[in-house]
Amino acid sequence: MNRRQKTEDRRQEWSAREARPASDSLRAQRASSRLSSVLCPLSSDTHVTVVGLGKTGLSGALFLARHGIPFVVVDSRPDPPGLPELRAQLPDAVVFAGGFAAEAFAGATHLLVSPGVSLGHPEIEQARQSGVAMLSDIDLFACMARAPVAAITGSNGKSTVTTLVGLMAQKAGLRAKVGGNLGTPALDLLAANEPDCYVLELSSFQLERTSLLQPTAAVVLNVTPDHMDRYQDIEAYVKQKQRVFRGSGVMVLNADDPIVARMAVAGRNCLHYGLSGNRGLDYGVGMIAGEEWLMRGTAPVKRSSTLPLAGRHNVSNALAALALGDAMGFPLAAMRRALSDFVGLDHRMQRVARLNGVTWINDSKATNIGACRAALEGINGKSVLIAGGDAKGADVSELRAIIVDKVRAAVLIGRDAVFFEHMLNGAVTTVKVETMLQAVRHAHSLARPGDTVLLSPACASLDQYADYQARGRAFVEAIRRLGDHDA
Repeated sequence: MNRRQKTEDRRQEWSAREARPASDSLRAQRASSRLSSVLCPLSSDTHVTVVGLGKTGLSGALFLARHGIPFVVVDSRPDPPGLPELRAQLPDAVVFAGGFAAEAFAGATHLLVSPGVSLGHPEIEQARQSGVAMLSDIDLFACMARAPVAAITGSNGKSTVTTLVGLMAQKAGLRAKVGGNLGTPALDLLAANEPDCYVLELSSFQLERTSLLQPTAAVVLNVTPDHMDRYQDIEAYVKQKQRVFRGSGVMVLNADDPIVARMAVAGRNCLHYGLSGNRGLDYGVGMIAGEEWLMRGTAPVKRSSTLPLAGRHNVSNALAALALGDAMGFPLAAMRRALSDFVGLDHRMQRVARLNGVTWINDSKATNIGACRAALEGINGKSVLIAGGDAKGADVSELRAIIVDKVRAAVLIGRDAVFFEHMLNGAVTTVKVETMLQAVRHAHSLARPGDTVLLSPACASLDQYADYQARGRAFVEAIRRLGDHDA
């Protein structure tokens, strides 16, 4: 059976699903059976310790409560962010906060460890060595979800592609639930009325503790060094990303990334995309009458210049979304409409203002060096770059060449600003500051008409902010304080 026939079969499967609904009791029976395969054996002896009470931990605790599975929660923070909502919904839940108390792990048969918590913590290592089983929210989701799943991972572009694929499904008239590492935790996507499909963004931290998810289609967008404070080396990081291809679903691969291209498995249905212009790609780019087009094989889909998303990397993201949507069986016309309507996400190459002829762009989501490089490559002319934060163990010297080529001046913030300062060593003008307001004011004084001031930190934000969104909002607010924007 060829790929097009498989796609058509998928569409027919979705169309027929409503004609053969399962009874509520049968759904419950199937759900219990699937859940038992993970929490084996489900009995009064099953006891889960939920480690970490952020969004994922909270969703896990509420899921366990709905299924009558005993649990306790532990968090190293004295006031974890999910605690108020947990108390509101489950006032009797047992919570250990302010440290990994030994009592929290005593008697546990399973650990449900949030992605933000390293599996290398001594208490977790000790529990694993004593035979306590490891769980993930994604594994629990995989047990319960019946609809097809599109899974997206990569060092950069995950949220953009995830949101775009979700929009493609909606344009096709399908009920799509979108979340995972982006927005809504996976377990919160589950509902009594199953959607037509799920679209999940998955981080390496989620994938490293996931073994049951077998997506209908999955993509690794790219691999650049990230989270080197959590992984021994780049090979260990790549190994976790590759786990998204478990099962027998369609593999969508970025042909421009040599690490990703090598992930292809003989005998698997693979779709390749890229910007190289190689006519052998399933999705690529080609020139027609002097204009670049996004191509499906040899057939034109859409002019690159009509994409609302800025930056060359977003052309690649659009191709990835087209290939993944194709693997999921979405009609091409619906995918084309989504490409026309999608203007991007906040904090991702977001044009904030023009002030005295200078464009200001918020790319606070650029939390690693690959994202910063892609942002700089996508800008015409010179930039004043605002960078710095928590480099997560990455080697920022990999950015030196492109900064020297593309950047007029660098304004450095955060804990690891000194690494950028030493790496550049006078090759471009650098200014080290303490606050975002200072960074914006210095950038304003350094930029010339026609330049772009780019917040693309290449670092995580947690050394100074609650998250990258808070960092981006601080950038936008500081720009507003400069004065009225011109058109």
